Amino acid sequence: MVKVEDQMPTEQPRTGPTRRRRRLTDAETAQRTLDAALSMIERTGLTVSLEHLSFEDVIREAGVARAAVYRRWPYKGLFFSDLLKEFARNAPAAAGADGRVGEEAVRRIALDRIEQFATAEGRHELCVELLRLGALRDFEAMHASLQWRSYIALHATFLSLTDNALQDEVQAALAAAEQELNDRIAQSYERLATLFGLRLRPSLHTGFDELATHLSATMRGFVLTAMARPDLARRQPKSGILGTETTADWSLPALGVATTALAYLEPDPTVTWDAHRLTAVRDTLLTTPQTPPTPPLSDGRRE
Repeated sequence: MVKVEDQMPTEQPRTGPTRRRRRLTDAETAQRTLDAALSMIERTGLTVSLEHLSFEDVIREAGVARAAVYRRWPYKGLFFSDLLKEFARNAPAAAGADGRVGEEAVRRIALDRIEQFATAEGRHELCVELLRLGALRDFEAMHASLQWRSYIALHATFLSLTDNALQDEVQAALAAAEQELNDRIAQSYERLATLFGLRLRPSLHTGFDELATHLSATMRGFVLTAMARPDLARRQPKSGILGTETTADWSLPALGVATTALAYLEPDPTVTWDAHRLTAVRDTLLTTPQTPPTPPLSDGRRE
C-alpha cells in the first residue's frame, strides 16, 4: 500500500568542482525521475508495495537535482502515487502476451511450408503447427518475464490503495493499457484469419476482440497457475491433436489456446483457393516483415 511518509530531507550542499548543465524544467525532471523508477522496477520487479524502492536511489539514477524533485514531490507517498499511474499507463501487460515473441520464426515456417496452403488438409496442419509454436513461445516468455510478475503485482497494489481517487486513476490507466493490448491481438488474428481463409463462426455473433480477450485470459490463467504448478509447462509428444496427422510436443497451455481458437473459427466457404490466391498468400508472407502472432485455426473440417 502506498503510504504518505514524512517530508523528505532537504538537499545537502555539494562540494568539489561541478560541470554546469542546462537546468531541467519541472516536467523534464518529473519525467526523468519517473523513467528512472520504471527502469528500476524492470530490473528488480514490483512487490505488492513500493517500499523496496529507495527514493534517493531513484533520484540518483535519474540524474536530476534533488531540490527540483522535492519541489515536485514533497512527500515520498506523492511520488509513489504518480509512479503507480505512470507504471499502469506503460504497463507491458505481460511481456510476450501480445504474441510478438518469435514472430519472424513463425513467418519463416509458413514460408518454408508454403505448399501446404494448396490443400485444406495442408492449411489445417500448418495452422495447428503455427498455433502450437506461438502458444509455446508466448507461455515461456510470460512465465519467465519479470515485467509480467510486476504487472500482476501492480494489480494487487492498486486494489489495496485506500485513496479512492488514486485507485480510480490507476484502474483507468490499466484498462486503457489492456484495451490497447487486446486490440493488437485482435488485429493480428483478423489478419491471419484472412490469410488462411477463415472466419468467425456466425452462430457465435462475436468479434475478434472477444476472441482476443478469451485467448489472452486463457494464457494468463495458465501462466498464473504455473507459478505454483510448474508441471503445467511440461511438453509431451502427442499425435493426432486437433485432427492433424503429425506428432508434436504439446503443453497444456498450448492445447488450451488451440481449443479456444477452434471454438471461434471455421473455414470461410466464400474463399476460393486457386492459383491467384496462393500467389497472393506467398506475396503477403514475403512482403510482411513480421507475421502477427498466433494464427487462428480452422475447425478441422475438410473441403
